[in-house]
Amino acid sequence: MTNESSARATYEVFRDPWGIPHLRASDELTLAYAQGRVTAFDRAWQLEVERHRAQGSSAAFLGADSVAWDRFARQCRLDDTARRCHEALDARTAAWVGAYVDGVNDGLAAGAARDERFARTGLTPTPWDPWVPLSIWTATHVLFAGFATKLWRERVSRALGDDAVTLFATDGPGTAGSNGWLVPGDRTTSGCAIIAGDPHRFIEDPGVYQQIRLSCPDYDVLGLAVPGVPGLGHFGHTGSAAWAITNAMADYQDLYAERLRPTADGTGVEALGPEGAWEPVHRHTETIAVAGGEDVEVEVLETARGPVIVHPDEVSGAGQSLSLRYPPRVREDLGFAVLPALLRARTVADIDRALDGWAEPVNVVHAADSAGGLLHRVAGAVPLRDGANRLRPVPAWDPRHVWQGGWAETPAEPVQGFAVMANARGIASPLGVEFAPPHRANRIRELLSGSADWSPKAMADVHADTHLASAEPLLALLPAFEGLTPAAEALRARLLAWDRHMAADSADATVFAAFRTATVRRFAADPVFADLAGAPTGPEVFHPWLYLVPRIGYALEGLLGTTLLPALDRTAHVRAALEETAAAGAPDTPWAEVHRLAPWSALPDPQAEWPGLGGDHDCVNATSSVPGFTDLTARASAARYVWDLARREDSLWAVPLGADGVTGTPHHRDQLPLWARCELVPVVTDWARLTKESI
Repeated sequence: MTNESSARATYEVFRDPWGIPHLRASDELTLAYAQGRVTAFDRAWQLEVERHRAQGSSAAFLGADSVAWDRFARQCRLDDTARRCHEALDARTAAWVGAYVDGVNDGLAAGAARDERFARTGLTPTPWDPWVPLSIWTATHVLFAGFATKLWRERVSRALGDDAVTLFATDGPGTAGSNGWLVPGDRTTSGCAIIAGDPHRFIEDPGVYQQIRLSCPDYDVLGLAVPGVPGLGHFGHTGSAAWAITNAMADYQDLYAERLRPTADGTGVEALGPEGAWEPVHRHTETIAVAGGEDVEVEVLETARGPVIVHPDEVSGAGQSLSLRYPPRVREDLGFAVLPALLRARTVADIDRALDGWAEPVNVVHAADSAGGLLHRVAGAVPLRDGANRLRPVPAWDPRHVWQGGWAETPAEPVQGFAVMANARGIASPLGVEFAPPHRANRIRELLSGSADWSPKAMADVHADTHLASAEPLLALLPAFEGLTPAAEALRARLLAWDRHMAADSADATVFAAFRTATVRRFAADPVFADLAGAPTGPEVFHPWLYLVPRIGYALEGLLGTTLLPALDRTAHVRAALEETAAAGAPDTPWAEVHRLAPWSALPDPQAEWPGLGGDHDCVNATSSVPGFTDLTARASAARYVWDLARREDSLWAVPLGADGVTGTPHHRDQLPLWARCELVPVVTDWARLTKESI
């Protein structure tokens, strides 16, 4: 569909009181067009930033700070992978994606005209290629499985020995996660199931999820879209069926240590393969344009395993090269055919059947329907290969580490009582290495067990829970200390009397966070970790996974009890941290005053005022600080949802900012105060209660 005037005649745009778009069209392709066009109008800046990041060209208007990501995107061949996956799409899915792209292209100029950031940076929107939605999806999720953790484990192994390779498990990388729970009808006021939860991601401005409704004669679905991608991949409610996901914490990407050398004629590069023969390596050079700076040349190499994402100083066999093997590039499949199939789903069986084609990323799924159907399963592509591949980089020349050509079965479990997914060990355990600690999952189960009469509105209380079970192992050491100073004695008494809630108005929570920070920093300064304490080396994009202090902060609970480090005097460090915190004067400040939101933005707004929050990284209200580094939070609930299968109009949702991606508009941040308090806004389904918009 390329004729904008004919498309306008066959779709309508409505808005609810929160500015959320409700789209109604004459057919599926026109609806996809409308979704693309409205998204471009609401979020042109966000779409263009994400498109350029996926293509490795964002430094051209954002400047030198974006070069590290652009280099990775190009060396990882994200856009080329998306192009290949697009070429492999079936005709129906390709037409659906194409209609969305047509809508984006027809809406970008109007969207850019309402956002001053285009003029400020000199960015002019250009037409999207047909595969750009797949490129954005790939770029959004390539780091989701945390393959960079393998670089950290390699560093730990070299510093502390192979036995310590998973010493810093949180149990999990601390960079992505989600909550989700499914309550069957025998535990609800309506007699039908409720699905609720929240994806935890880095909070961005504009937000990473877009509330939207998509209606045509074939379906009427509302949910949370990824801007730049058609459909509702992660969270949706079709009226008679609904679904939601969390990160399964599966390991499905491998790093290979490559031996590279120049070819005999000096014109190319070759790599040592698993059969002992030298294999040709694809090689070319690309140029990153940099606003306000010099162009940067990037060498792109790809072996038979995959793109080389860590290069040696010279292609001469010296140093270490690492290639990345990831399923979308191997299979040429992102699972995009699942997206329109989910929109057409009427039952749990439809959702289950659609998800058999899911590929990237690997998720745990909850689904339910109004007839009582329930689903709890894993969906996605995990390769069969040697177990060592999951832990750290493996030698490309060793045939033991070759992918075996098959794909792991995705587990499913019956829903008994209720189902909870919070990135902890459980249904996805056979597919991963490190998972989130069990605290969030256990706390959700405890809260759900407290009632058999759940309503959608009551679910907000679960979202808001701030109990921090991970505080207990640290606090449990305090009673044994003798000979403390009076100030430390008083601080110990205060901490032990604390209710373990990181409530927004709790000064005790602030005191605990200060004590925890002092403990983490003392651990990090211990000589046992000296070889891990230096600044990270290698590509800058992987540095967040390689700093010692955050690693200790997230893994503190395990480090307090491990027997792998006999030289680490934990008790002495905790005691010293207690005395240090007491001597500094316990901060009598509410937690929300120091635990403030700090979202990422391509162009930060220096005038923005961000709210203080309750919660912490192991709370159900998972507002993650970085213990030992900062009390600010950059990662939290990127959306909250409650899907009611009895009456969809009783469902609830919220996002951190709002429906509009343009700074200063009425719906840019109108949900922010509610989100900060874990309040949700009603889903509106009655077209008569919506405001029709001229198009």
